[in-house]
Amino acid sequence: MASWQSHVIKLALRLWQLQSYRSRSIQKARASLETSVARVPRKRGIRYEPCSVAGLPAEWISAPGAGEERTILYLHGGGYIMGSINTHRSLAADLSQIAQARVLLVEYRLAPEHPFPAALEDALLAYRWLLGQGTAPHHLAVAGDSAGGGLVISLLVAARDEGLPQPAVAACLSPFVDLTLTGTSLKTRRKADVMIQADLMPLVIQAYLGETDPATPLASPLYADMHGLPPLLIQVGTDEVLLDDATRLAARARGAGVPVTLEIWEGMFHSWQAWGTLLPEAHQALAHVGEFIRVHTR
Repeated sequence: MASWQSHVIKLALRLWQLQSYRSRSIQKARASLETSVARVPRKRGIRYEPCSVAGLPAEWISAPGAGEERTILYLHGGGYIMGSINTHRSLAADLSQIAQARVLLVEYRLAPEHPFPAALEDALLAYRWLLGQGTAPHHLAVAGDSAGGGLVISLLVAARDEGLPQPAVAACLSPFVDLTLTGTSLKTRRKADVMIQADLMPLVIQAYLGETDPATPLASPLYADMHGLPPLLIQVGTDEVLLDDATRLAARARGAGVPVTLEIWEGMFHSWQAWGTLLPEAHQALAHVGEFIRVHTR
């Protein structure tokens, strides 16, 4: 049974959803998101170090006990049209603490100003940069939520095809991997989802892809060849329109011989893990992510 905190958060998200998307303006939705996270204080005891990753804005986030060896490259969500270091700093801090790893949070270019494949190019740039800095692949994890979760898979496929070593492990939280929008949960979970309005998704995809075919494997990694990818942890909630994205991703990866752990959380909404200590299920889910990363990066 979902916690009482989750019901309160769902109500707040429903109100935010109505206010943010009423104008159908990407710029206003971005501004609304940035304004909401600006009120969130930084966590005490966490070290935040802004840096440049081959010209990209980035930030090292390290909790006490996070060593130099275990590293997580984190790719934020936001439908490829929003999201930033600011919006995901708190989640990265929680992940650093639980996984006992330093987290590199990268701000990749956003659409429509920078359409596909800009986000993937930036993710690859950051991945190459980490390897070039001496980060050992067997101590490296890649993680992301929503569009960032899809970008994780695209990055792994592109890195493999480029001949780069794979990281030890990857985690996809509520991943968005099918931009053709063929998942049945887009209809069956439409009313339950308090984060994503399914009828606005074609507008978001158009902003990101432009004239690119939505079935392009590196844009919709559900359709990519996943042979040779590292162990995956996939988390999704039952109240998400992207539920079928996650379950089909798990099935496709398993079919390619990839070790997959799929967790379906009853009553959880899109990217609930970002609510950290305010939501018991968020802390529990991140604990699973942290353990998964620790085990595979020893």
